[in-house]
Amino acid sequence: MAKKKSVAKNYIYNLIYQLLTIITPLITTPYVARVLGVKNNGIYGYTLSILTYFVLIASLGTAMYGQREIAYVQDDKEKQSRVFWEINYIKLISFLITGLIYGLLFCISGKYAIYYRILLFELFANMIDISWYFQGIEEFKKTVVRNTIVKIIGLVLIFLLVKTRFDLWKYFLIYVLADFLGNLSLWAYVPKYLSKNVKEKNLKKHLKPIILLFLPQIAIQVYAVLDKTMIGQILNDMNSVAYYDQSQKIVKALLLIVCAMSAVISSRVANSYAKKNYNEIKKNLKGSISMVWLLAVPMIFGIIATSNVLVPIYFGPGYEKVISLMNWFTIIIIVIGLNNITGIQYLIQVEKQKEFTTSVTVGALVNVILNFILISKIGVEGAIFSSIVSEICVLAVQLFYTRDVIKIKDIITPSCKYLASGIIMYILLYFIKGYLNISIVSLMIEIIIGAIIYLLVLLLIKDKFLYSILNQILNSIKIKKGTK
Repeated sequence: MAKKKSVAKNYIYNLIYQLLTIITPLITTPYVARVLGVKNNGIYGYTLSILTYFVLIASLGTAMYGQREIAYVQDDKEKQSRVFWEINYIKLISFLITGLIYGLLFCISGKYAIYYRILLFELFANMIDISWYFQGIEEFKKTVVRNTIVKIIGLVLIFLLVKTRFDLWKYFLIYVLADFLGNLSLWAYVPKYLSKNVKEKNLKKHLKPIILLFLPQIAIQVYAVLDKTMIGQILNDMNSVAYYDQSQKIVKALLLIVCAMSAVISSRVANSYAKKNYNEIKKNLKGSISMVWLLAVPMIFGIIATSNVLVPIYFGPGYEKVISLMNWFTIIIIVIGLNNITGIQYLIQVEKQKEFTTSVTVGALVNVILNFILISKIGVEGAIFSSIVSEICVLAVQLFYTRDVIKIKDIITPSCKYLASGIIMYILLYFIKGYLNISIVSLMIEIIIGAIIYLLVLLLIKDKFLYSILNQILNSIKIKKGTK
C-alpha cells in the first residue's frame, strides 16, 4: 500500500511547478514589453495561439486521461507502467502526424514562417511531457527542482541575449528550448518509478476515453486561445492582440495559484472514487471551494486597487489600455477557480466526461458567437466580456451536473466572509494610495498592507478554514522541530 501523500505539501509543490511554467515570461514581461515593443509582443501572442491549436490536437486528451488512469492504480507499479507506456505511444504517433501537417502549413513560407519554425520545438516539448504521470501518483516534488534550474537559465538568457526589437526570434527560441529541456529532464525519474517498456501494448482500449476527453479540451482552448486569433483576424491589429495578451498575463499567473490545488485534489478524488470513498470526495471538494474563495478574493480586489500603479511600472509606456482590460478580466479568477472544482476535480475524475464535454462546449459556443458580434463593434473589450460570460455559462452547466455533490449553498456560504474582508481591504487601500506616488516601493507597500488587512479581518471574524490552515502549518513546524 502506497504511503498517503500530504495534500498541503503537494499543493505547494504543484503551485511551484505551475508557476515555473510561466515564470520566465512573467518576470521578463516588463523588460520584453519595452525592448520588443507592442507590435512584436502582438506577433508573439498571435503565432503562439496558432501553435496552441496543433499542440491541442496532437495531445488529444492524454494528459487529463493519463493523470486520472495513473491515480486509479497508484498502488500497482506494473499497471502504472503499462498505462504510462501505452499512453506515450499514442502521444508519439499523434504528435508526429500533427507536426508534419503543422510544418507543411506554416514553416515553409509566409510572413511569420521563421517564428513558426522555432515553435516547432514547442510541439516536441509537449510530446515528451510526462508531468501528468507525477500528478497521477501525487509526486509533485520530483518535477520542481529540475524545472527550476531550466527556467532560471532561460530567464538569464533572455536578459543577456534579447536586446533590441530585432531579437524577437531569440525570445521565441529561449522560450521553446526552456520548455523542451524542462520536460526532457523529467524522464530521468522514470526508471525509479516504472518497469521497463512493456512489450505487448493494448493501445486500442485507451482510444475511446482519450477521444472523449479530447473533445472538451478543444472546447476549452476555443475560449482560452481563440480570442487572440479572432482579435488578430477581425481587427487586423497586432497592438490590440498585445493589449489583450498582456492584460491576461498577471491575472493568469494568479489564476495558477488558485488552481494549483486542482491537480492535487483531482488525483485524490480519482483515488477515492476508485475506492468508493464518497465522503472523502465531498470533504476534499468543500475544502477546494473554501481555498478558491480565500485566495481569489484578495487577488481580484488587489489588482483593481493597484492596477493604475502596477501597469505603468510593469509594462511601461504604451500599455495604458491594459489597466481597464485587466480590471475586468480579474472576474475570471473566481469563475475559473470554481470551474476547476466542478469540472476537473469532480466530473472528470468520476468518469462523467459527457457532462464535462457538454459544459465546455456550451462555453465555447457562447464565446465564439459573442466574439463575432462584439470584437468588431467594441474591440478588445468585446473579447474580455465574451470570456467572462462563457466561463460563467460553463460554471452554471457544471453546477447543474454536480448538484448531488456540490450544492449552491456550498459555493455561496464560504464566500461571504472572504468578500467582506476583500471589500474592507479595497476601501482602505483606496484611501491609502491617495498618499502614495507611482513607484515600485509604493506598489510593494500597497500589496503588503492589503494582504495584512485581509488576513487580520479574517482572523478577527474567526474564519474556520484559515485557522485550520494555520494549525496545520504550526503542527508541521512542531513535528519538524521534534524530529531534530
